[in-house]
Amino acid sequence: MRPPLAAPPAAVSDDLERWLGEGGDPTLGGLLEHFGAKGFAIAFVVLLGLPALPLPTGGATHVLELAAMLLALELIAGRGEIWLPRRWAALELAGPGRQRFVRGLVTTIRRLERISRPRLRPMFGHALTNRVFGALVLGGSAAAFLAPPFTGLDTLPALGVVLVSLGVLLEDAAIVAAGLIAGAAGIALEVILGAAAFHGLSGLL
Repeated sequence: MRPPLAAPPAAVSDDLERWLGEGGDPTLGGLLEHFGAKGFAIAFVVLLGLPALPLPTGGATHVLELAAMLLALELIAGRGEIWLPRRWAALELAGPGRQRFVRGLVTTIRRLERISRPRLRPMFGHALTNRVFGALVLGGSAAAFLAPPFTGLDTLPALGVVLVSLGVLLEDAAIVAAGLIAGAAGIALEVILGAAAFHGLSGLL
């Protein structure tokens, strides 16, 4: 007699929606504790989701990008559990605006899940690839942080981090590749426009 087949793992969107509706700890720390081993990836999606929107933020998202950089350094260092300063861990996600944002993430993830499938799954979840993941997030978050305010140049690097993180959550190398392209394009755009602005200012002096 064959052993019963194991139930498929819950979809990331269903897990996130369950956390949102179960009345648990409605803070960033509570979200990360709920997701356990997937905590790093879901943290990057939540933290860089707002800077990834095509809206000038005027530097209002810098604290989110700093938090993402701190977590990326922890991932590079090989930490298995997330540590956040108490103030950041207590960040409320239950307010109407933030809850609407998280629900928007649920919808976006669910759409990706419909077209996604495991690609190169064996490469995920290893110590080396986790460190590479952390380095990619650190670079994208730093690029978003360094983008001049009100230019919208933080959008593509942040979007790259979000897509790479979603690719890790869904174990889909194609989504990771899309994130790398978006992030590289954003960094290149920052460098090109920054160099042009520098030369323009030099010509005026």
